Order: sequence, then C-alpha cells, then structure tokens
Amino acid sequence: MSDTKVLKLVRKTKAEIAESNAASAEKRAQVQPQRPAAVATASQPATQPTRPVQPIPQPISPQARPLEQRQQRKGEGRDRADRRERPRPSPEEMLKVYRTMYLSRRLDDKEIQLKNQNKIFFQISGAGHEAILVAAGMVLKPGYDWFYPYYRDRALCLQLGMTPLEQLLSAVAAAKDPNSHGRQMPSHWGHKKLNIVSQSSPTGTQLLQAVGCAEAGYRFKLIKELRKRSSNFQKDEVVYVSLGDGTSSEGEFWEALNTACNLKLPVLFLLEDNGYAISVPVEVQTAGGDVSRLIKNFPNLYLQRCDGTDALESLEVMKRAVQYCREGKGPSFVHAKVIRPYSHSLSDDERLYRPDEERTADAERDPVKRFGALLMDERVIDQDGIQKIKDEIDAAVNEAADQALLSPQPGPETVKLYVYSPDIDPTSKDFDTEESAQLSGNAGTMVDLINRCLHTEMARDPRVIVFGEDVADCSREQFLDKVKGKGGVFKVTANLQRKFGSARVFNSPLAEANIVGRAVGMATRGLKPVVEIQFFDYIWPAMHQIRNELAVMRWRSGGEWKSPVVIRVPVGGYLKGGAVYHSQSGVSTFTQIPGLRVVYPSNALDANGLLRTAIRCDDPVMFLEHKHLYRQAYNKSQYPPDDFMVPFGKAKTVREGNDLSIITYGALVQRSLVAARQAEQQGINVEVIDLRSLQPYDWNAITATVKKTNKVIVAHEDSLSFGYGAEIAARIADELFEHLDAPVRRVAAMDTFVAYAPQLEGTILPQSSDVAKAIAELKAY
Repeated sequence: MSDTKVLKLVRKTKAEIAESNAASAEKRAQVQPQRPAAVATASQPATQPTRPVQPIPQPISPQARPLEQRQQRKGEGRDRADRRERPRPSPEEMLKVYRTMYLSRRLDDKEIQLKNQNKIFFQISGAGHEAILVAAGMVLKPGYDWFYPYYRDRALCLQLGMTPLEQLLSAVAAAKDPNSHGRQMPSHWGHKKLNIVSQSSPTGTQLLQAVGCAEAGYRFKLIKELRKRSSNFQKDEVVYVSLGDGTSSEGEFWEALNTACNLKLPVLFLLEDNGYAISVPVEVQTAGGDVSRLIKNFPNLYLQRCDGTDALESLEVMKRAVQYCREGKGPSFVHAKVIRPYSHSLSDDERLYRPDEERTADAERDPVKRFGALLMDERVIDQDGIQKIKDEIDAAVNEAADQALLSPQPGPETVKLYVYSPDIDPTSKDFDTEESAQLSGNAGTMVDLINRCLHTEMARDPRVIVFGEDVADCSREQFLDKVKGKGGVFKVTANLQRKFGSARVFNSPLAEANIVGRAVGMATRGLKPVVEIQFFDYIWPAMHQIRNELAVMRWRSGGEWKSPVVIRVPVGGYLKGGAVYHSQSGVSTFTQIPGLRVVYPSNALDANGLLRTAIRCDDPVMFLEHKHLYRQAYNKSQYPPDDFMVPFGKAKTVREGNDLSIITYGALVQRSLVAARQAEQQGINVEVIDLRSLQPYDWNAITATVKKTNKVIVAHEDSLSFGYGAEIAARIADELFEHLDAPVRRVAAMDTFVAYAPQLEGTILPQSSDVAKAIAELKAY
C-alpha cells in the first residue's frame, strides 16, 4: 500500500472515530449501560474468533472518555490529545527517525533476499516494531545506559549506533561481527562499545539479567568502598530490556518485575506486543489477552500503553518512561502495540494460521508507511524527497551487503577460544599455595573453613557480594541485635551480614532463576556474586540461566562479555531422612557444560582453598558442598592463611598404594579410605585419588596411578548409568588400555532415587562395603 493511501486511511479513521465518540458521549450523558458480551467492538469483532483486527489507534478527547478512564491511575500515562500539544521533534529529527525506520526495514528485506539466495542461513525480522524502537533509542544513551534487547530490536540497535554493515556481518557469520563474531544467529544483538549485552535465544532469560545489571548500580551506590571505583556506573543510568508478548508467559518475566519493583531499580521494560508468539495469539497466551491489566498493581511501577506503530506517540511515552527511571522512582513498563507484517522468521509461514484480512489490517498500520505519510502531510518532505531517502538507503544497504559477503569467516582454529577465560587460569601455579601453607588455630569443620574463606575474601575485595535464600543473618536489620541470626540453613554464611552489611549480604526471593539470573547481570558489570542455591535438588529452575546464559556468555560473545559467578550448592545424600528431594547428586548434568567450572571438596582444608580459587578466578564456578561432610570430625582442619588456594584440576593422592587405584571425590573419599584399610588386612595395597575438581579434572594424576597399579575403580555417589564416573572409565579404556590388567570397575549409586527410610537409603547409595567388595573382586581378576 502506498504512503498516500495510508494517509487517506488515517484521515478517514479520524473522522469515523470522532463521529463515534460524539455519539458515545451523548449516550453516556443519559445512561451508563453495560456492554453485552456478544456485541462487536473495535478491539474484538463478534465475527472474529481469533486475535482481533485492531484499527489504527487515534486521539480521543478527554470528554469522550468514560469517567473511570479519565481517572486512570497515575502510572498509566496521559491522554493522547494532551500529548499532541507537546512540542514535536524538529523536521530534521523527524527525517532522522524516518531514515532509521526505513533502514531497519530494508535490512530485513536484504537479509530475506540473501536467505532466499542461500547466502545466509537464518533470518528473523524486526518489521513492524520500528517506531517504538527508534523512539527508545532516541531517549536512551548508548555507552551510558545498558541494553538487553530481544531479536526484534534491529531498529533500536541502529538508532544506538550499530551500523548496517555490523548487522549484516552478523547475518553472514563473519569473524568481525561485533554481536558474536559468527557464533550466534543473526539478530542476537551485542555490542561492547554501546553497552548492548550479548543476547541469547531463550525467551525471557534477559529479563533477570537486566534486573541484575541495574541492581549492580544500586549496590555500587550502597557499598562505600566501591563508590570511587564506579567508572562505568552513572548516577542516573537506565537499563533497557525488551520482550515480546509471548515472553510475558515465562516465569522469569514475573520474577524480574517482582525484584525490579521491590528494589525500585531503574529498569525500562518494553513489551513489544505484536499479538503473536509464532502462531499462538495473545489471548491464548495471557488471561484476558492483555498483560498490562495483570501487572498494573505492581508497586513503584510506572505503567504506560501506546500505539507502537506511531513514532511520535511512542517518543512521548518513552521520554516519560525514561525520565521516571532516571529520577530514581523505580522501573517503567511500556506496553507498545505493534504489528508483525512478516512471518515470525523465515522458518515460519504465517499464512498457515493468520487470515488474509488480519494480515491486511496489520499492513495498514505499517509504521514505516504511516510515518512517511505523516511527513508528507505535514510538509516536512515531499514524495520526491522520500524517494530520494529510500534510494540512498537502498544503495547503502546493498553496498554493506556486498562488503559483508566478502568479509572473512572465523577460522576453525578459533572454536575453543573463550570457552574459559584467556586471561586468568585457575589451574596454574598462581593458584597453588598448598605446599607453603602454615596452618594454625583449633581445627574447624568444613562449614567453619568455608565461612572463614567468605569472610576473608569479602574483606579483601568489596566487589564480592553474597545472596540467596536465607543466607542473611536477619533481613529486618532492626532485629539483628535481638536474634542469633540465620546465616543459611547450614550456617555457612553466618555473621557475614553483621560484618559486611545488608548491601553485600542479603536474602533473595525463593526463586532459583532469580538468584542466578541477577548474578549474571551483576557479574557483567564487574561485581563478584557468590550466590547460594539452598539445595542442589532445587537448582533446576535456574537451569536456563546456568546452561544458556552463565556458562556460554563469554563464548557466544567472542570474548566481549563475561559473567564470573560462583554458585555454592549443598549437595548429596547420606543424611538419614534427606529422601528424594534433599539427597540428589546429579553432577554429570553440569560437568558436561562447556564454560562451567565444577569443584567438589571432600574436606575442610580443600574447601577453603578451592572456594578462594573460585572467587578469584574469572570463570563461572559451581562449588559443590556435600552436606554430609559439613561437620564431620574426620575432615576437620586447622585454619590456613588468607591467601591459601588449591588450583582447579589438581587431584590429591590421599593414600598411597601399589595393587589397585580408586579414583573418587566427595563423600566417597572417606568410604574408599575405610574400604582400603579393610583391604590392607587381606594384603591388598590400595591407592586412593581424590579428584577435588571435576571440571577440569586431573588427567595426569589419573594416568600416573593407572600406570602404577594397572587396576582401577571409579567410585562416586552419582547414579551408575550415565554418571560422572562413566566419562573417567571410558577415557581410561580409550587412552590407557595397554596399561590395564583388568576392566575398569565402577562403584556408584543404584539407578533409582534416594529413599527416606534409612535402610533403603543405605541400599541405594554406595557404602564402604560396596567399595571393599569391588576391591576384592578386582584384585582377584
């Protein structure tokens, strides 16, 4: 449809709505009837059972509105008639808006053309969202504010300063692509210079990270030791995060809103509502078909709605939303109604589920055409001028595409770059102070030495913050002098809040994704979160954040971004009463995730040194603490100095032997030692290796012990099938086969769940007797 036809449609609609409003006002003066459910309205025609076709929203005078609408709560914005009285952008600014909107659309079209020519491999467009996104980019500051966009946000990134060539470099997977250096799909935005944080594919995971990003600024202001270090923090910075209407169904959406409102964080949430999540219409996704109605009672939230295809209305709404955040009043939420004139992606065909009349109605609200028509109507530019702009942009896009297609692809030798930090190696000698460590004081438990490490590291580095469920001594600080304090369900974080304050040690909502997602955002800004998941058994709600965000942030951005978070997790069984949901030990789920370090101490001294390494290294670390080992007398230790560290990937020989080897970790270390002492009475000399670190693990130590004894048992608490020991056994069989005098044996838990009854738990989990039996059988082989 031409720009002129769109202009005529707009004029016609104005007249019709004005006439309708006048008639409605006259009726309301007589009586205020209830609307029958079956009567067709502008938003829901009676003959249309699927998502309604909406006309172009137009200004309505305040007098024509029902009284209850005129008395809307403050957070829902002002009348459009009032907005139109405000000064408009200058003609030059309006032309810049049009240029960016049209450029965004032409880049979508160019990528579609390249995909059809098999020159790129994927395409997902931002068509129909351009007006609200350009408006957002105009009122926010690149390199000053922070941005967590989603895949429709092409126009925003252009407005912030990303070039057409940079976006097309992403489409062709070029090595110089600033978004991901060829590692992610196109439209997965990221730009270090502009503060656009690397985006991923899972919908909604960016929301909690944006909250964490804003919370980092909040905590920098509270922590006095950091105030002079905050070079990349601004007093009135805003964190932008966007989502589609389908994403509002995700639990992390609600978790993000909850924390942003609770802490009054300067987060600007932009809901780009095009009415569809691929093929699922909004009324199927959302109760009532309108998420704004569901969130309107969140405290401190400035809620506004707008026609996101109207650039000027969008600009006014975004100005107010950003101002609210900059003034420190809390988060803003803008619900922008937009369109999706193209299919979800080139892998989708919307004609299969959207009728022609609905798609035509969307086309009539096309923001690029509407704004072009407005420019001509207000004599900012004429048709020839519009065409000249189009020709210039078309030529620039074609030139950028040609350059992108000639840009080199990343080399095969780069695939392992940035899986882990290239700058800090936690397996190096820099992290090995074991031999020279002087121990002192009374012996402490694993809980005591972990707690001491947290105290010393928080004193050393004010960037270290601790949070999770129940980790604080008392959230209501006024009662701190009246209570003993919680300090975690196992007392591991006791007295940290008392010592370092509530800005650095605090409780989180009971929501694991909230904990990890916020930590990812904070770590991106330079803080060092050491968070706790209360029980390993409940870590699964955070799996998206751990697997798809935390572990992959550095790699997917080609080293541009990182999130070195430490996740402390109580794990394991042998509790007598832990049962199904307090005794899990599925470590192999995490050790197979590239980018994630996994360590598992068996004693108090190792726990202290490994945790210090975890905090000081530059990678995300999962620090597993076996609950059964927390207060055992046999693994106590005197206290090491404050610089004591155990490097990752360095196993420890806890018992020398010559007849066979046991490779183990965690609670099975002690059980293996008990079995080894029993075997010695039968003349069998057993060597026991404590891995201590599971990812990475010490292959050199494994190789040495296998070559020494020629027989090996791998023992662990995890289930036998697909457990961690299967990888060790397979690699030994593959690389050390000629040194074996017997098959590799495994001792592990049964392939079932841990039961509550003690006799059942004892049967399910591996015991010293199981290890002793395996020793005898392997010796006799």
